[in-house]
Amino acid sequence: MSAMKAEEFAERKVEVAGWPVNLSSYRLGEVYHCKADNVSPGAALARTTGATREEAEDKALRRAEELLARTRRLPA
Repeated sequence: MSAMKAEEFAERKVEVAGWPVNLSSYRLGEVYHCKADNVSPGAALARTTGATREEAEDKALRRAEELLARTRRLPA
């Protein structure tokens, strides 16, 4: 059995529901994987898969938005 290696790695920062989010995606075999995490403190918000990079990223962004839209900001 041969080990699969991540290919086509991409990372970008986006804003979701007013929060900075880091979106990382890569391909393992035929499946794209995506992770959305809160830039600070770096907590994983969503880990998703899809047949294409766009599908995996879209699912991760929707899940991150669901979670972050419910997050209350404390006044500074």
